[in-house]
Amino acid sequence: MPQMTGGEALVASLRAHGLEVIFGLPGVQLDWAFNALYDAQDDITVYHTRHEQATSYMADGYARVTGKVGACLVVPGPGLLNAGAGLSTAYACSSPVLCIAGQINSKNIEAGRGDLHEIPHQLEMIRSVTKWAGRAMAPEEVPGLVVEAFRQLRSGRPRPVEIEIPPDVLRATADVTIPAPAEVHAPEGDPDLLEQAAKALGNARSPLIYAGGGILVGGAWDELKALAELLEAPVVMTGEGKGALSDRHYLAQNGVAGGKLLREADVILAVGTRFYMPYSPWRLGEEQTLIQLDVDPEEVGRNTTPHIGIVADARKGLAALAERAARHNRSRPSRKDELTALKEGIEDRLFEVQPQASLGLAVRETLPDDGVIIGGMTQVGYWSWAGMPIYEPRTWISAGYQGTLGFEYATALGAQIGAPGRKVVALCGDGGFMYNVQELSTAARFNIPVVAVVFNDGAFGNVRRMQKQDYGGKLIASDLHNPDFVLLAQSFGIEGRRANGAEELKRALTEAFADNRPYLIEVPVGEMPDMWNLLMG
Repeated sequence: MPQMTGGEALVASLRAHGLEVIFGLPGVQLDWAFNALYDAQDDITVYHTRHEQATSYMADGYARVTGKVGACLVVPGPGLLNAGAGLSTAYACSSPVLCIAGQINSKNIEAGRGDLHEIPHQLEMIRSVTKWAGRAMAPEEVPGLVVEAFRQLRSGRPRPVEIEIPPDVLRATADVTIPAPAEVHAPEGDPDLLEQAAKALGNARSPLIYAGGGILVGGAWDELKALAELLEAPVVMTGEGKGALSDRHYLAQNGVAGGKLLREADVILAVGTRFYMPYSPWRLGEEQTLIQLDVDPEEVGRNTTPHIGIVADARKGLAALAERAARHNRSRPSRKDELTALKEGIEDRLFEVQPQASLGLAVRETLPDDGVIIGGMTQVGYWSWAGMPIYEPRTWISAGYQGTLGFEYATALGAQIGAPGRKVVALCGDGGFMYNVQELSTAARFNIPVVAVVFNDGAFGNVRRMQKQDYGGKLIASDLHNPDFVLLAQSFGIEGRRANGAEELKRALTEAFADNRPYLIEVPVGEMPDMWNLLMG
């Protein structure tokens, strides 16, 4: 067994698990970890940010476009708390993010002596936004801790995990063995339940598939398409499920169509989704059969009790259903004309929401099919949840139910690193963009060619509109004092342009994509109309 410091054991263990990229910020509790990363630069690339919040967001963006583990490295206490926003987003979106945090010296943990960056119960605190968290108290414990972290990340429902190592452990030396990664076997589903579900789907008059983000997390888009085409079943994609089936396919439908299609279906297959619709008037009818398939047993029946609940990996479960349903499948007429008309009607309704629709479609028309869109917490981003056509899996990223304002730009930087050679666009509001504006420095430092489109209305626009509509015009804390975003970008050495309206935005995006450098496009906008009733319908 070789002698290693705890920091060297950490980095050797990360290499053994195939980690190639880490997003982090150094600090005194992490010196021995960064020292080991220096010696491993041929295998692991370190991207240092300007704020810890960006480390977890970038790790999430990287994970979501690649399907690989995204990793971040932060100091304890305030560093970990800063990273908590990105971890909460990754938790909401079932993203495999490994957070590595420092600690105070091991003998002082929970002693309350006031060590630098000390917070009480750090491990317990971070468990609120992670699937699992653990700590190593000796160098020889580090490899086993990393093995368990990756096992948690790669088994069941992927969500963030956290490991923490005190600085004295990172510095200490010991005889250390680096074990092989743990084997992980995805659940295939109970054969009897799969057979019951296949019979129900095969005999259905009007089957429907409700597809969530679990399809993308599980890489199950081919299996989804095969089953949908076999059954002639429309696929309603949730906000996190966008891209599971190309929007060019007539079976691909969005949430606005969901209410109508749910009411008409006699058998509903919900896959990789919480199936939680608090704003929808639809409720499961007596004549309807609900099948829920999810890799997470806690999600099966959490919100709606299914008639058949199956715990299975999305890819394996859908493949098994397609094979079995083919033996029971009844003949059905094509629904192409009907579903195409439904899709076109909803597109017409969504296009009436202006200027959001024209601005959003300007992005889509200039972006290649494999380009990645980060749908930010801004008016055009909200429209995009329903109205933005997505043609390939893992090319749409949102904050999910966490709704983390300001996540978009840093997340886009991580996505770009995970998808080199492809185009990445962050749809930002002027309010949210300023949450991570310092990461313009990171984009310039590493030449990360993300295009940030900043829609500038001088306010937290959604809040301001609600204050006007719902609270008698009592405007408070919703106005913003902004910089000149174009000059701001240029001060970081980044190309900046201003575009007035959709046509100028198209031209600016075309220029930015051809330039292939970090780019910021400011789009001045006024107040935008409310579209929430349309989205909730």
